[in-house]
Amino acid sequence: AVQLVESGGGSVQAGGSLRLSCAASEVTVSTNCMGWFRQVPGKGREAVARITTYGVTLYADSVKGRFTISRDNAKNTLFLQMDSLKPEDTAVYLCAASSFSCSFNYWGQGTQVTVSS
Repeated sequence: AVQLVESGGGSVQAGGSLRLSCAASEVTVSTNCMGWFRQVPGKGREAVARITTYGVTLYADSVKGRFTISRDNAKNTLFLQMDSLKPEDTAVYLCAASSFSCSFNYWGQGTQVTVSS
């Protein structure tokens, strides 16, 4: 079964950085559309960034220029480098994988990111 395990979350002050990792099994990060989403209690799930099979990246306007999505094909791991963090970035961050197109039908459990002002 597909497994996505996120790590790297934590608490940081505004302006700081964190790097999230998503270790994937039974799905290949280099040949599937992968993405990062975030969720705040009481709000819907928000798309943060995605990387397609061809390496094309797409970011939410709210994180553009601050976050970078990347992948390590040898380690079959997806990353999200988050710089210049803001309190409004506080959320549970989830990794997602796709079985076709960018369907994002596989999900990890999430990792908490808390940014204090």
